[in-house]
Amino acid sequence: MHKLLPGILAMAVIVTASNILVQIPMGGYLTWGAVTYPFAFLVTDLTNRLQGVAAARRVVLAGFAVGLACSFIGTQVMGEFGPLVTLRIAGASGLAFLAAQLLDVTLFDRLRHSAWWRAPLISTVVGSSLDTAIFFSVAFSGALFWLEPGNDVSWANTATPLLGLGPIAPFWVSLAMADLCLKLGIALVALLPFRLMVAKMTARVA
Repeated sequence: MHKLLPGILAMAVIVTASNILVQIPMGGYLTWGAVTYPFAFLVTDLTNRLQGVAAARRVVLAGFAVGLACSFIGTQVMGEFGPLVTLRIAGASGLAFLAAQLLDVTLFDRLRHSAWWRAPLISTVVGSSLDTAIFFSVAFSGALFWLEPGNDVSWANTATPLLGLGPIAPFWVSLAMADLCLKLGIALVALLPFRLMVAKMTARVA
Protein backbone atom coordinates (compact mmCIF):
# COMPACT_ATOMS: atom_id res chain seq x y z
CA MET A 1 0.00 0.00 0.00
CA HIS A 2 2.87 2.38 0.77
CA LYS A 3 3.95 2.19 -2.89
CA LEU A 4 0.60 3.68 -3.88
CA LEU A 5 0.89 6.57 -1.42
CA PRO A 6 2.67 9.03 -3.78
CA GLY A 7 0.06 8.48 -6.48
CA ILE A 8 -2.83 8.73 -4.05
CA LEU A 9 -1.46 11.91 -2.49
CA ALA A 10 -0.79 13.48 -5.90
CA MET A 11 -4.30 12.62 -7.07
CA ALA A 12 -5.81 13.98 -3.87
CA VAL A 13 -3.91 17.26 -4.23
CA ILE A 14 -4.97 17.68 -7.87
CA VAL A 15 -8.62 16.87 -7.21
CA THR A 16 -8.79 19.12 -4.16
CA ALA A 17 -7.02 21.99 -5.91
CA SER A 18 -9.26 21.64 -8.95
CA ASN A 19 -12.40 21.76 -6.82
CA ILE A 20 -11.17 24.99 -5.25
CA LEU A 21 -9.82 26.61 -8.41
CA VAL A 22 -12.96 25.85 -10.42
CA GLN A 23 -14.52 28.75 -8.52
CA ILE A 24 -12.02 31.19 -10.10
CA PRO A 25 -12.79 32.27 -13.70
CA MET A 26 -10.05 32.42 -16.33
CA GLY A 27 -11.38 34.32 -19.30
CA GLY A 28 -14.92 33.90 -20.55
CA TYR A 29 -15.04 30.11 -20.93
CA LEU A 30 -12.61 28.53 -18.47
CA THR A 31 -11.71 28.42 -14.79
CA TRP A 32 -8.33 27.81 -13.21
CA GLY A 33 -9.56 24.37 -12.19
CA ALA A 34 -9.50 23.42 -15.86
CA VAL A 35 -5.73 23.92 -15.79
CA THR A 36 -5.01 21.65 -12.83
CA TYR A 37 -7.56 18.89 -13.37
CA PRO A 38 -6.07 17.33 -16.57
CA PHE A 39 -2.92 16.41 -14.64
CA ALA A 40 -5.01 13.74 -12.91
CA PHE A 41 -4.57 11.75 -16.12
CA LEU A 42 -0.80 12.12 -15.81
CA VAL A 43 -0.91 10.67 -12.29
CA THR A 44 -3.08 7.78 -13.46
CA ASP A 45 -0.84 7.01 -16.43
CA LEU A 46 2.37 7.16 -14.40
CA THR A 47 0.90 4.77 -11.85
CA ASN A 48 -0.26 2.48 -14.62
CA ARG A 49 3.14 2.43 -16.29
CA LEU A 50 5.19 1.98 -13.12
CA GLN A 51 2.90 -0.15 -10.94
CA GLY A 52 0.32 -1.71 -13.20
CA VAL A 53 -3.36 -1.48 -13.99
CA ALA A 54 -4.64 -2.63 -10.58
CA ALA A 55 -2.63 0.07 -8.79
CA ALA A 56 -3.87 2.72 -11.22
CA ARG A 57 -7.48 1.75 -10.52
CA ARG A 58 -6.87 2.10 -6.78
CA VAL A 59 -5.46 5.58 -7.29
CA VAL A 60 -8.51 6.50 -9.38
CA LEU A 61 -10.87 5.26 -6.66
CA ALA A 62 -8.94 7.29 -4.08
CA GLY A 63 -9.31 10.38 -6.26
CA PHE A 64 -13.02 9.66 -6.68
CA ALA A 65 -13.43 9.48 -2.90
CA VAL A 66 -11.63 12.79 -2.45
CA GLY A 67 -13.75 14.35 -5.18
CA LEU A 68 -16.94 13.20 -3.47
CA ALA A 69 -15.77 14.70 -0.20
CA CYS A 70 -14.94 18.01 -1.88
CA SER A 71 -18.30 18.07 -3.65
CA PHE A 72 -20.16 17.37 -0.41
CA ILE A 73 -18.34 20.23 1.31
CA GLY A 74 -19.15 22.48 -1.66
CA THR A 75 -22.86 21.69 -1.42
CA GLN A 76 -22.79 22.90 2.20
CA VAL A 77 -21.05 26.22 1.47
CA MET A 78 -23.42 28.98 0.40
CA GLY A 79 -22.31 31.53 -2.17
CA GLU A 80 -24.03 34.57 -3.63
CA PHE A 81 -26.41 32.49 -5.76
CA GLY A 82 -26.77 29.41 -3.56
CA PRO A 83 -24.49 26.42 -2.81
CA LEU A 84 -21.07 26.62 -4.41
CA VAL A 85 -21.66 23.12 -5.77
CA THR A 86 -25.14 21.97 -6.74
CA LEU A 87 -26.12 18.33 -6.47
CA ARG A 88 -26.31 18.14 -10.25
CA ILE A 89 -22.77 19.44 -10.69
CA ALA A 90 -21.50 17.16 -7.93
CA GLY A 91 -23.06 14.14 -9.63
CA ALA A 92 -21.76 15.16 -13.04
CA SER A 93 -18.26 15.68 -11.66
CA GLY A 94 -18.13 12.31 -9.92
CA LEU A 95 -19.58 10.39 -12.87
CA ALA A 96 -17.28 12.08 -15.38
CA PHE A 97 -14.17 11.53 -13.25
CA LEU A 98 -14.82 7.86 -12.58
CA ALA A 99 -15.85 6.93 -16.13
CA ALA A 100 -13.06 8.88 -17.82
CA GLN A 101 -10.28 7.76 -15.49
CA LEU A 102 -11.26 4.09 -15.61
CA LEU A 103 -11.44 4.26 -19.40
CA ASP A 104 -7.99 5.88 -19.41
CA VAL A 105 -6.64 3.03 -17.25
CA THR A 106 -8.10 0.37 -19.55
CA LEU A 107 -6.87 1.95 -22.79
CA PHE A 108 -3.42 2.59 -21.36
CA ASP A 109 -3.12 -1.05 -20.30
CA ARG A 110 -4.06 -2.27 -23.77
CA LEU A 111 -1.53 0.05 -25.42
CA ARG A 112 1.30 -0.30 -22.89
CA HIS A 113 3.47 -2.38 -25.22
CA SER A 114 3.29 0.06 -28.14
CA ALA A 115 5.45 3.18 -28.66
CA TRP A 116 6.11 4.95 -25.34
CA TRP A 117 3.96 7.98 -26.20
CA ARG A 118 0.98 6.13 -27.63
CA ALA A 119 -0.52 4.77 -24.41
CA PRO A 120 -0.45 8.02 -22.41
CA LEU A 121 -1.51 10.20 -25.33
CA ILE A 122 -4.37 8.10 -26.71
CA SER A 123 -5.74 7.10 -23.30
CA THR A 124 -5.66 10.71 -22.09
CA VAL A 125 -7.24 12.13 -25.25
CA VAL A 126 -10.07 9.60 -25.21
CA GLY A 127 -10.53 9.84 -21.44
CA SER A 128 -10.51 13.64 -21.52
CA SER A 129 -13.09 13.69 -24.31
CA LEU A 130 -15.38 11.40 -22.34
CA ASP A 131 -14.85 13.44 -19.17
CA THR A 132 -15.84 16.67 -20.92
CA ALA A 133 -18.85 15.13 -22.66
CA ILE A 134 -20.26 13.60 -19.48
CA PHE A 135 -19.60 16.53 -17.16
CA PHE A 136 -20.93 19.39 -19.25
CA SER A 137 -23.97 17.55 -20.62
CA VAL A 138 -25.02 16.15 -17.25
CA ALA A 139 -24.27 19.38 -15.37
CA PHE A 140 -25.79 21.90 -17.77
CA SER A 141 -27.85 20.45 -20.61
CA GLY A 142 -31.41 21.74 -20.60
CA ALA A 143 -32.60 18.32 -21.75
CA LEU A 144 -31.59 16.91 -18.37
CA PHE A 145 -33.32 19.54 -16.24
CA TRP A 146 -35.21 16.75 -14.46
CA LEU A 147 -32.02 15.71 -12.68
CA GLU A 148 -32.42 18.69 -10.35
CA PRO A 149 -35.54 20.73 -11.22
CA GLY A 150 -34.76 23.36 -8.59
CA ASN A 151 -31.38 24.16 -10.16
CA ASP A 152 -31.71 26.92 -12.77
CA VAL A 153 -29.30 26.24 -15.65
CA SER A 154 -31.00 28.56 -18.13
CA TRP A 155 -27.86 30.72 -18.25
CA ALA A 156 -25.89 27.73 -19.58
CA ASN A 157 -28.46 27.08 -22.30
CA THR A 158 -28.53 30.61 -23.72
CA ALA A 159 -27.97 30.47 -27.49
CA THR A 160 -24.61 32.08 -28.30
CA PRO A 161 -21.99 31.80 -31.07
CA LEU A 162 -19.73 28.82 -30.38
CA LEU A 163 -16.66 30.19 -28.57
CA GLY A 164 -17.85 33.63 -29.66
CA LEU A 165 -17.10 32.93 -33.31
CA GLY A 166 -18.83 29.79 -34.59
CA PRO A 167 -22.40 28.63 -35.16
CA ILE A 168 -25.12 29.25 -32.59
CA ALA A 169 -25.17 26.72 -29.76
CA PRO A 170 -26.05 26.59 -26.06
CA PHE A 171 -23.45 28.45 -24.01
CA TRP A 172 -22.46 25.25 -22.17
CA VAL A 173 -21.25 23.78 -25.46
CA SER A 174 -18.72 26.63 -25.72
CA LEU A 175 -17.63 25.91 -22.14
CA ALA A 176 -17.18 22.24 -23.05
CA MET A 177 -15.22 23.00 -26.22
CA ALA A 178 -12.86 25.38 -24.43
CA ASP A 179 -12.37 22.83 -21.66
CA LEU A 180 -11.62 20.03 -24.12
CA CYS A 181 -9.15 22.11 -26.12
CA LEU A 182 -7.23 22.93 -22.96
CA LYS A 183 -7.24 19.28 -21.88
CA LEU A 184 -5.88 18.16 -25.25
CA GLY A 185 -3.14 20.78 -25.11
CA ILE A 186 -2.12 19.68 -21.63
CA ALA A 187 -2.17 16.04 -22.79
CA LEU A 188 0.55 16.91 -25.29
CA VAL A 189 2.57 18.94 -22.79
CA ALA A 190 2.31 16.17 -20.18
CA LEU A 191 4.11 13.72 -22.45
CA LEU A 192 7.44 15.30 -21.48
CA PRO A 193 7.11 14.90 -17.69
CA PHE A 194 5.65 11.43 -18.29
CA ARG A 195 8.72 10.39 -20.29
CA LEU A 196 11.19 11.94 -17.85
CA MET A 197 9.55 10.56 -14.71
CA VAL A 198 9.20 7.05 -16.11
CA ALA A 199 12.86 7.07 -17.16
CA LYS A 200 13.95 8.34 -13.74
CA MET A 201 11.88 5.85 -11.78
CA THR A 202 12.88 2.94 -14.02
CA ALA A 203 16.55 3.80 -13.65
CA ARG A 204 16.15 4.03 -9.86
CA VAL A 205 14.60 0.55 -9.71
CA ALA A 206 17.31 -0.88 -11.96
